[in-house]
This record gives sequence, C-alpha cells and structure tokens, in this order.
Amino acid sequence: MDVIALDMYTTAGAGVIALLLGVFLTRKLPALGRMCIPAPVTGGLAVSLLFLLLHVAFGWRFSFDGTVKDLCMLVFFTSVGFQSDLRMLRAGGKPLVVMIGLVSLLIVAQNLLSLGIARGLHIDPLVGMATGSIPMCGGHGTAGGFAPVLAQMGLQGADSIAMAAATFGLVAGSMVGGPVGEFLVRRHRLAEASGSDDVVSTLGGEAPEDGGMEGETTDRHPGAEQIPPSGGEEHGMRRAIQAVCQLLLAMALGQGLSKLLALTGITFPTYFGALVVASLLRNVLDPRPGSGRKHPLCLDKIVSLGNAALFLFLGMAMATLKLWELAGLMLPLLVILLAQTLFIVLFACLAAFPALGKNYDAAVLVSGLCGFGLGATPNAMANMSAVCFKYHYAAKPFIIVPIIGAMFVDLINTFVVTVLLNVL
Repeated sequence: MDVIALDMYTTAGAGVIALLLGVFLTRKLPALGRMCIPAPVTGGLAVSLLFLLLHVAFGWRFSFDGTVKDLCMLVFFTSVGFQSDLRMLRAGGKPLVVMIGLVSLLIVAQNLLSLGIARGLHIDPLVGMATGSIPMCGGHGTAGGFAPVLAQMGLQGADSIAMAAATFGLVAGSMVGGPVGEFLVRRHRLAEASGSDDVVSTLGGEAPEDGGMEGETTDRHPGAEQIPPSGGEEHGMRRAIQAVCQLLLAMALGQGLSKLLALTGITFPTYFGALVVASLLRNVLDPRPGSGRKHPLCLDKIVSLGNAALFLFLGMAMATLKLWELAGLMLPLLVILLAQTLFIVLFACLAAFPALGKNYDAAVLVSGLCGFGLGATPNAMANMSAVCFKYHYAAKPFIIVPIIGAMFVDLINTFVVTVLLNVL
C-alpha cells in the first residue's frame, strides 16, 4: 500500500484550505451558523473525507507533518496566557472550583460507562479503559501515553483502539459542543444574537466592514480597553512585530519551564510551560488601575495572532484526521463511543449547566466542556468561540477552560485511570 507523506508545508496548506473551505461553507449554509459549528471543523472534515475517499479508492495512506500545527497550538495557548488576568480569575473563582468538580465527576463516569458497556457486551474490560477517559478527556496525547500500559496488560491492538477512539472523540467533541451551547442559550433566552451573519469573524467582535483582515480584535477582549488605537499603518506594524516578539519570548521561556517540569516525572501538555510564563508576564507587567502607565504588552495584537493560530491549528488537526482508522472499529467500540457522546451531552445539559448557574457564561462553559470532555482543549476553545461569535464575548470561560484543560484534566485523569487499572 502506497504511503504519501505530506511535509510541514503541504500539511499546513491542507489546513489553510480546510479553514477557507469552512468559512465558505459557513457563509453559504446558514444551518452551520445556527448550529455554531466552527468553520475549521466543517472544512477540515470535508478535507479529511477527501483523504478517506482516496484511501478507499486507491489504497493510499497519508502521513502528515505536525510541525506547523504544533507551533500554532503553542502560539494560541501562549496568547491565552497573556489574557489570564488574575484579577478576573479571582472574580470567577467559584465557577473554576465547580468546573474542576464537574470534570472530576465526568472522568470517573466516562470510565464506569465504558467498563459497564464492555462487561455487558462480554468483551475485555481493557477495551472499556481504552475507550473511557483515556482518549475522551485525555485526547491523543494521553491515549498514546497509556496505550503501552494497556498493551502490557494484555490488550491486543491497544494503540489502534485508543488512538481511533481519540480521533472519534475529536470529531464528536467539535460537532456537539457548539450546538449544545447554542441550544442552551436559545432555550433559556440568555442572550440575543449579535446580528452579524459572519460567524467566523473575531471572537466577540463584529464582521469587518472596511475590508480589514478577519480576526482583528475589538474592545471586548480582556485587556483591550487598556490599549490605545493604532495611529497609522507604520505604528500598527510596529505593534504587530512587538507582539510576535513577546509571544516568541514567552514561548522560549515556556519551553525551558516545560523541561524543568518534565524532571518531576509528571506529564504536562507541551504548551503548559508557555501558558504559565505568559500568564506570569501579563500579571507582573500589568499596570495598576489608575497608575496612568501604558501597558507594555501589545495585548490586542497578541489576541489577534492567537485567534488566527487557533483556527489554523484546528483546520490542520481536522484536515489530517485519519478517518480510515475509524472504519476498522468493531461494532462494540462504536457502541461505546456513541454512548460516550450521548452521555456527555446529557451530562452537560442536566448536570453541568445547572451547577454552573444556568446563565450565559454557564452555556459557554458547557460548550467547552463538551470539547475537552471528548477531544482536546483547542476544540473546547473553538466551541466556545463559535457560540460567542453568534452572541457576545464571555471573559470568564476563556480563562477557566484553558487552566482546567492545561493543568487539572491531565492530573485528575492520570490519577483516576491509574487507580482503575490497578483495580482491574
């Protein structure tokens, strides 16, 4: 069977095509906008289906270089760190604690559900573990980390099962998160639509009317009110260059912190160090209210670059899904994975939304919960972005979800899975 290897440039090009296709489809098909499905998901699935068709028709297998994709992910989470104002975090302390409790409950429930179905279908309980919180809340990284452990315990094809389940979860989490959040907002009349038909414009902003680049931020971003408007094209270019330098510096320092954290023996996401460093820089350099000092960070440009990186990352991630891995799943695996998808929708609507207060922030958080509860934190961020595009920006969810996704999910998941594996 022929293997076609796409290098970093070709893989990035596929992601760009996916993003542009998604923007086109979202504008032409109003139903996609109403369902709050992110544009990179729509276009990415279309491109990945094309790769699947070529695989089925000609037997071609594709491999992808994730260098640019990983860089975009790192840029995005570094920008999120720069938006992490601890004053806002203190103000949203209760939702953060509630979300940690909900995530802990979700992780336990996902494993009990998959183990229960595996027992009911009379299959190896390790198959249940390989389709529980390891690939669901953990994503591909945790799936790859625990697959050798499952294989050593006797599960044949552990790597294929766990990675295919993670791929399924990535798709499902992207597909259900936005619609669930939009349904809750609409049913409980929590907000009015923004009136813009461009659901892929800037997070919390309106569609550009002057021919400017989509993705330019507005004053509804955290910290944007501290930044004076650009005074000309040259000034804007200088600020953009400064923003790039500030992002790169935080990323470089973050990589050093990540290497130090690796010495502890605890597995952290690759972006965690950069997120922490950026957050520290933001809060150390933040001028006190009323001091009259100018903000040394180009937060408006940093946020714009981060949002652009998010969409490019998700476009590449969705376009490079190897959907033929799902085709090889047996019926019991599909039953478990579909049950996981249905469960998180019910959990989000019936448990998480009431626990978080039944308000607009709760609906946005719930859409994010579906994202990292089945896929990964970038999916959660894209889901929340899709809801905010249709209604308005919500600050607290975009602080709470990255912190939980970066720190607490992996720690709680590792602890729960380790306990259950020892019990088995």
